[in-house]
Amino acid sequence: MADDKKIKPLTTGDRTIPPAGAKMIPIYIMGREYMVPETLTIMKAIEYAGYKYIRGCGCRGGICGACGTFYRFMGDYKLRAGLACQTVAEPNMIIMQLPFFPANRPGYNLEDMKETPHEELRRLYPEVFKCVGCGTCSRTCPMDIDVMDYIALMKRGNLKGAAIKSFDCVMCGLCASRCPAQISQFNAAMFVRRLYGKHIMPKAEHLKKRVAEIKTGKYEQMFKELAAMKEDDVKKLYVEREREPEMAEPGKWMPKDTSKL
Repeated sequence: MADDKKIKPLTTGDRTIPPAGAKMIPIYIMGREYMVPETLTIMKAIEYAGYKYIRGCGCRGGICGACGTFYRFMGDYKLRAGLACQTVAEPNMIIMQLPFFPANRPGYNLEDMKETPHEELRRLYPEVFKCVGCGTCSRTCPMDIDVMDYIALMKRGNLKGAAIKSFDCVMCGLCASRCPAQISQFNAAMFVRRLYGKHIMPKAEHLKKRVAEIKTGKYEQMFKELAAMKEDDVKKLYVEREREPEMAEPGKWMPKDTSKL
């Protein structure tokens, strides 16, 4: 085994092909030792070790939350969490992925709800109100979301605040796996965001107008023309399209050609 003190992990992110001269570092996958090149993410290191992903691997870009991972360093008691596609493998990591965790996920229909949004939350996710404020969920979140805070907002009935606070959740489920109150934080947060969008958030008038235009068939001819084009022509049209400047003020920019709006 390589000497820990002589290994300097390079946190340069995901590389399919290790750089020339990359040092080999020891990691442990489900308890078994493997030697892998430094600089790889946990996901790439696991694949380098010979594993093939069947599940627990989706976007590979920190969006889908499918690759929730727990790990420790040998000789350290502390349990850490991250996404396998974003966390760089380091020497003496002991790794275990958690692609699925059973959590409270009741069925519901937003159209059929008769109680107030807060009472519906209480009915479907009663465990939310058993939160003891330990903060383990916040410390576990790979997106650095203050999970405990949005749960507190839910308890107080501030569903708008909870929806906004939990917006960056990727539904990995790591928070629920460590909660002593057995709260399904990520599922409750999704429910609250849906409630907020359905019953609380002001309706977008421009979206309402655009939906009405679509229903009149305004864009049918454009779709038919696109469908009749050759694939290369569609790609050329996409590449050469007029693009909105990155620093444009929201809602202010308009393309020069407005015939397709």
